[in-house]
Amino acid sequence: MTDALRPMTKQRLYEQVLDRLRQYVTEGGLRSGDRLPPERDLAQRLGVSRASVKQAIVVLEVQGLVEARHGGGTYLVRDSLNVEPVDRMVERRRRLPDVLEAREALETKLAELAAERRTDDDLTAMRSALGHMAGEIEAGGHGVEGDRLFHAAVTAAAHSGLLAEFMRSIAAQIAESRTESLRQPGRPHRSLAQHRAILDAIADGHPRQAATAMRRHVRTVAKVRLLDWDPEEEAGGR
Repeated sequence: MTDALRPMTKQRLYEQVLDRLRQYVTEGGLRSGDRLPPERDLAQRLGVSRASVKQAIVVLEVQGLVEARHGGGTYLVRDSLNVEPVDRMVERRRRLPDVLEAREALETKLAELAAERRTDDDLTAMRSALGHMAGEIEAGGHGVEGDRLFHAAVTAAAHSGLLAEFMRSIAAQIAESRTESLRQPGRPHRSLAQHRAILDAIADGHPRQAATAMRRHVRTVAKVRLLDWDPEEEAGGR
């Protein structure tokens, strides 16, 4: 059954606020570290409720584009507000719990097997991945590629063809969860430290400790703002 004739949807008011904020940042030449006007001022200038402005700011926070400091205003984290469409965020929010559940089941077992089966070359690959991730973070990035390389090296070290195939089958969804997690404030450094704990357990040949360290890591990955975000939470009028 086609959904081409599904009911027309009206753009949410806070999505219109997002469009205006993106335009404001671009035209004003704002850069990372610059402060946005207070929510009250934005509401007055845009002719909308503070609730609509607040929801727009939350969307920007969820996407890692701004940092809202308690009592200190809202600051840009990037040089522009390239906002992801809200409908795409809603869809990712819907499937993320299943992806995280699968990651915990698969990657915990992979870490356990890696501690039993890893070779010297496997350990070299894991250490290289962590070096790459540390370099990315030091350069101001999130460490996404280094994170990917590390988990790929753990998967390879398990020497389980079928589990590796399962991981490949959800690679795109895992990439989404990786990006979502690593753009949380302070997360890249914490993730790197957890990776090192996983590597230590694998290198020492301790399967149970490796599994525990990986489980702890994946549960940290699961703690993202997106899952607490309610796309329909918009009180107030205009």
